Amino acid sequence: MTPGMVGYFWSKLSESGQEGPCGWLKDKFGLSWQVVPSVLPELLQSENSAKAQRAMKAMLQMRKLDIAALKQAAA
Repeated sequence: MTPGMVGYFWSKLSESGQEGPCGWLKDKFGLSWQVVPSVLPELLQSENSAKAQRAMKAMLQMRKLDIAALKQAAA
């Protein structure tokens, strides 16, 4: 999922709903969703454990996941 798609789905699904941590939200019907950029598994499963840990730490501080910030944290 690209940055624009993350923002699109986040705004549509959280409308009249509730935002949560780490990309999670509840829509207006109470269904839970996690809006995840396609690059996230690559960052979190990196062979470089320090890089993966930095990405995880950054993700844990976010509500809507920010791809640029995740990549920067993992760099």
